[in-house]
Amino acid sequence: MRFAKPLIRTGPTAAAAAALALSLAPPAAAAGISVSTSGSTVSVTTTACTQINGSWGTASLLTGSQATFSQGRQVALSGTSAGQSAAWSNVSPGTYTVIVMCSNGNTAGTQSVVVSSAPTSSPSPTASPSRGVMGGVGGSSTDYGTVTLVAGGALLGTGIVGAAWYLRRRTRPHRL
Repeated sequence: MRFAKPLIRTGPTAAAAAALALSLAPPAAAAGISVSTSGSTVSVTTTACTQINGSWGTASLLTGSQATFSQGRQVALSGTSAGQSAAWSNVSPGTYTVIVMCSNGNTAGTQSVVVSSAPTSSPSPTASPSRGVMGGVGGSSTDYGTVTLVAGGALLGTGIVGAAWYLRRRTRPHRL
């Protein structure tokens, strides 16, 4: 009986925390997109879109200075229900972002790609970003150093120990 009360009090809290963590996680793309480069040509393929009114959707190629889908070089997707594709030719060297927007308004995926000046013999589906991961979190690619990470770990450990001490104190019966 002594251990049942803390479980009753902390069980719903733990379940709520787990549910909150799952609800805040970004949805996983079922099909996503695949981007490749060959010389100055960038191509994208996907299986995530469905045809609505004769259109599969649109793909957009954005440079580093462009921020929205409409600012990029847009190409209509073509293909079948087994797969859709789009391609851009005469792309100058640099880092680009490819966004695919299906005709139903959903984003099929976003991926960064690096176009090099020399033609490549094999497609490069994954790009190696020159400025860290371009995930949109902002500041997440900053290297804070060992001292900052150790200080953060110490604060986290102190918080865990303090929470355990507090919960342990609450489970003891209060005697006068």
